[in-house]
Amino acid sequence: MTLSTRSNGYSLVELAIVMAIGATLLGAAVPGYLAGIDDYRASSAARHLSGRFQRARMEAVMRSATVAVQFTQSSSGYSYAVYVDGNRNGVLSRDIQRGVDAPIGAVERLPEQFSGVEFGAIPGLPPVDTGGTPPGADPIRLGSGSLASFTAMGTASTGTVYIRGRHDAQYAVRIFGETGKTRVMKFDPGTRQWRQL
Repeated sequence: MTLSTRSNGYSLVELAIVMAIGATLLGAAVPGYLAGIDDYRASSAARHLSGRFQRARMEAVMRSATVAVQFTQSSSGYSYAVYVDGNRNGVLSRDIQRGVDAPIGAVERLPEQFSGVEFGAIPGLPPVDTGGTPPGADPIRLGSGSLASFTAMGTASTGTVYIRGRHDAQYAVRIFGETGKTRVMKFDPGTRQWRQL
């Protein structure tokens, strides 16, 4: 009877090789996974904001008064809140400051609901509308102000708000003045084109 010197387990070298292969595969998969999560969060934030705009539009029609979403920039980024016209002259920044135009709901910030997502634009981003102005460093493109206004007739001020994820997922929410409707757009860096979702 002969004794076998081979054991039934794996050697330390074999385990190290398997672990190295696993770590390599994991390292290759993680960036794509993180980019996918980033894109999902940025897309969700854009749809959320589009829904907020549509809710403001419905509030304006139901209240027979102008309702606006005001964007405010601070050192920690942008926040936004919804206000209703209190003196029949539209929602104005000075009337908000004086308390004439009252808030509807709380102030919101995108990063508090969608981690890593903020109002912004990747460098060199083209405008979402043909012939428009690129966003540059200003992701809130609502004319000369920071208000997206909706009237009792269902119309709105025209504009675009740009939303960026941590790993450069880029979206925009467009507001169409005549209808007051919104459209969510996604930027494809490969073709450098915007497409509607």
